[in-house]
Amino acid sequence: MKYEAEEKSQGLKTLFLDRDGVININHGYVYQPENFDFIDGIFSLCKDAQKKGYQIIIVTNQSGIARKYYSQSTFKNLSKWLEGEFWKQGVRIKQTLHCPHHPKFSLTCTCRKPKAGMIFKAQRRFKADLSKSVMVGDSLSDMHCAQRAKIKKSVFFTPNSLQYGPKLIRPRFKPYYQARCLKAIQAIL
Repeated sequence: MKYEAEEKSQGLKTLFLDRDGVININHGYVYQPENFDFIDGIFSLCKDAQKKGYQIIIVTNQSGIARKYYSQSTFKNLSKWLEGEFWKQGVRIKQTLHCPHHPKFSLTCTCRKPKAGMIFKAQRRFKADLSKSVMVGDSLSDMHCAQRAKIKKSVFFTPNSLQYGPKLIRPRFKPYYQARCLKAIQAIL
């Protein structure tokens, strides 16, 4: 009991996941379940993270809302469905945080990646310890967001590159890992 109380006071390690391109194939402005295709290995990665004590939070830019391609309500319904699909696989998504803004269509904000507003919101709301956390994204804005938030480890997920060679490249000249399959990320959790 004492150990658990100390762990909570120090914060929780968190697996931050971008949505489009990490959880699902990015078909561009996906907002309906029938257009949602999960990327191979996402459930396995999340199950392994949970076993290792990570809470899981999705952080996603959703400029389709600002562009009026779909509404906040439509996005929230899809997120509820998405979290339900994870639940069926034995994975609890703590929350899906999103930025509905786009500089061309709405006011400037602090939540749109590469800004770290969503990460800091998760840190406050869910006691995320960023020094023990991991961010997985498929764009440089995700990597810059992780750097700004001082997340300990970040992974640039690039399934269509690195066709040959290692499935996971450790940081040498860049401040992030690079992975071409989600299963490889389990090694750094």
